[in-house]
Amino acid sequence: MRVLSIALLTLAGVRVATGQSDVLAAHKFAWQENVGWLNWRDAGDPDGAQGAVLHDTFLAGYVWMENAGWITLGDGSPADGSSYGNTDGADCGVNLDPFTGELSGMAWGENIGWINMRGGALADPAQPARLDPDEYRLRGYAWGENVGWLNLDDIEHYVAFVCPADFNGDGAVDTRDVLDFLNAWTARDPGADCDGNGLIDTRDVLCYLNVWTSGC
Repeated sequence: MRVLSIALLTLAGVRVATGQSDVLAAHKFAWQENVGWLNWRDAGDPDGAQGAVLHDTFLAGYVWMENAGWITLGDGSPADGSSYGNTDGADCGVNLDPFTGELSGMAWGENIGWINMRGGALADPAQPARLDPDEYRLRGYAWGENVGWLNLDDIEHYVAFVCPADFNGDGAVDTRDVLDFLNAWTARDPGADCDGNGLIDTRDVLCYLNVWTSGC
């Protein structure tokens, strides 16, 4: 468990430099048995400007269902700065446990109501919605009271995020990522805050080099 928590905490601090959705274009769909495909990437204009974004301890952005409209994962501004309280509509969304990778909290679909991200934990056997730190993809199931199971675990159609080592998000982990990180670090770009402590310093360089060396 300690190895997993260190990996998630380290990887969560690195973000794609574009600032848009960090869902991979090749793996952006999940399946819901009653409403069909859910597109986690292409919300907004231009495409991806409001798609799903993975933060250190929560998710933000929108998912699009062609048959049922929008799902919001959270507005990106939890009241306590860390995780959505999910006690009222003003502070609701999907949380990420950086130690276990499990998702919790509530997503909201304008036409289908609440989606409980911990619903899969109640299945038999339990299949909680979670972030897989090895493949950087979502797994498990969530539950919508009005529509049933949301499948995040399909072998071919699943939601995956840009690998943290792939700093420029071009699909390859190579020396260009190091150069782009160093350029961002020199420019004091917030995306270069690898360790997530709010400072841009030499510890971020060491942090990113460790992530880059680990690969995906």
